[in-house]
Amino acid sequence: MPEKFHFECIDCNAAYPGDAIIYLCPACEALNSAGLPPRGVLKTVYQYERIRGLSPPDKLFEQLEQHHFLPLLPLKGIDSWPILRVGDTPLYKVENVAREQSEKPGSDDFELYLKDDSQNPTFSFKDRASALVSAWARENGILTLIAASTGNAGSSLAGICASQGQRAIIIVPAAAPLAKLTQILMYGAVLVPVKGTYDDAFDLSVQISGKHGYYNRNTAYNPLTIEGKKSVSFEIYRQLHQQIPDRIFIPVGDGVIYSGVCKGFEDLLNLGLIDRMPVLVAVQANGSSNLINNLKRTVFEAKPSKTIADSISVDVPRCFHMTAAYMEKYQGESVMVSDQEILEAALQLSHSTGIFSEPAAVAAYAGMLKYREQGLIPARSKNVVLLTGSGLKDLSAVQSSIHMPAPVEPDLVSFERMMV
Repeated sequence: MPEKFHFECIDCNAAYPGDAIIYLCPACEALNSAGLPPRGVLKTVYQYERIRGLSPPDKLFEQLEQHHFLPLLPLKGIDSWPILRVGDTPLYKVENVAREQSEKPGSDDFELYLKDDSQNPTFSFKDRASALVSAWARENGILTLIAASTGNAGSSLAGICASQGQRAIIIVPAAAPLAKLTQILMYGAVLVPVKGTYDDAFDLSVQISGKHGYYNRNTAYNPLTIEGKKSVSFEIYRQLHQQIPDRIFIPVGDGVIYSGVCKGFEDLLNLGLIDRMPVLVAVQANGSSNLINNLKRTVFEAKPSKTIADSISVDVPRCFHMTAAYMEKYQGESVMVSDQEILEAALQLSHSTGIFSEPAAVAAYAGMLKYREQGLIPARSKNVVLLTGSGLKDLSAVQSSIHMPAPVEPDLVSFERMMV
């Protein structure tokens, strides 16, 4: 029986078996230079023709769903999966947001859906990747995992490992939000703050895993992270009653979420379940737009990142080459938003829907608002905004946007005076 899946290098097309620990393509990794996005990111390729033969075409998706999409996952079974509920997050269809403050005739005549991945166990989208990496490690008897993170991936891996009886080592920039660092410690992980950036933390974690043999969960570096994140595409397709949205707005830092979403729909395309790809819109903060800025450049230029959206603050996008290739192949789009636009969008989102998202997640919503303002969302189109993390992850980021009222005397007069 042929192997269930194998890895392919997106740069040199070399193939590698799927039953070994491998991160980047060894041949391309040897050519990588410091300060540049790594070459040799690996893509997971399945036996699509064999999967198509599992069921009649009109029943195939239901068959895959019934088996937890195991034929499209790099796992032997589901017994190694964490006990926590990862994924299956709500997709809300909202009416009031699309119409709010609309000035252009017909500009609100579209369907808007919010995919709220803050409902995952550690309150972020990162749980999708952490769960799969942890499950694979468990199948292979690996007890210690390591990751570099600005906070969300670290708290995610820490929480998932706690549920699995595994040890997690998390390398973070010392300036990461306190709430995320607190999560990591509460889950019992080893927290290592470094005096530097996320990129410094990333490089150190690779050195440590190389020397000590810890399994590295780093985004893009470990190809399974993309496979974990693609599960959101299967859910969106199911929740829209096996229909494809016209656009999905995705917050982008390294580009792994974008590549994961694209990979999920590409799997469905390879299986003949869909006949087109949705347009995926990469949304970056102006202060950290190294992926978008380099899409048309022949020489990569990185600028130091500075944005309130810490989860997508990246100097060197580790999944740049895969994301850029996907954007070119499937006509992906991009938009940049300012920190001020993110803060304004955060208030509007919270006030209109009751969903409180962290700045990195709100960036995707701000991108949708900018598209709407520019008349770029067609009437009667289906649009999804991917909200990737809870606002409780970083309360300090939104303090400038709210006013905390002073305490009043506990009497009716004081209350009424306050309400005037």
